[in-house]
Amino acid sequence: MSAPMSKLSGDTTEAHRQIGLLLFDGVEELDAVGPWEVLAYWTQQHPEDGWSISCLSPGGADATGAKNLRLGAHHSLDNAPALDVLIHPGGPGTRRLLRDPEHLDWVRAQRSCVPLIASVCTGSLVYAAAGLLTGRRATTHWASLNTLSELDPTIITDVDARFVDDGDLITSAGVSAGIDMALHLVARFAGAERARAVRRGIQYDPRPPV
Repeated sequence: MSAPMSKLSGDTTEAHRQIGLLLFDGVEELDAVGPWEVLAYWTQQHPEDGWSISCLSPGGADATGAKNLRLGAHHSLDNAPALDVLIHPGGPGTRRLLRDPEHLDWVRAQRSCVPLIASVCTGSLVYAAAGLLTGRRATTHWASLNTLSELDPTIITDVDARFVDDGDLITSAGVSAGIDMALHLVARFAGAERARAVRRGIQYDPRPPV
């Protein structure tokens, strides 16, 4: 099911459009914190762009990440503001969510009302299990590409992309790729120059030592 597209343009005149970042036990920390750093820097340094970001979790409870980092939520799933963008991270905890009918129903409900949904790493597996990626272009962590295809053989997987923008659906590859996806969101909603300013501000300039 495709979400309404009316709020997906680059127009930034409407104030306080909302990005929701999902937290859950077993979330891969950088899947969540990487996009958070990008998007929180953007929204705090440039409030004139009219965007806000917050974290949500089941019951509004803290989440314990895959490597035991405690992550706090601002809202529960039930009292979160109406979202313009939903980001679903990945991590070992998604294995449980793939088999959680209540969570999959919640994801489907978001698809029906949130204009743009995005995922990091194995978050896309949850979208696939919920039936949201049928016939769509998508990616995930390199080690889970086969699982993505097994969940839905109609998915057009991109094995090389850091992220895949398929209109009202954006998926990104593993862990650090979520930072690239978040910068792409900034560029999409506020322009490439703003995204470059954010990248400079957080000094994101990967030069791997190995």
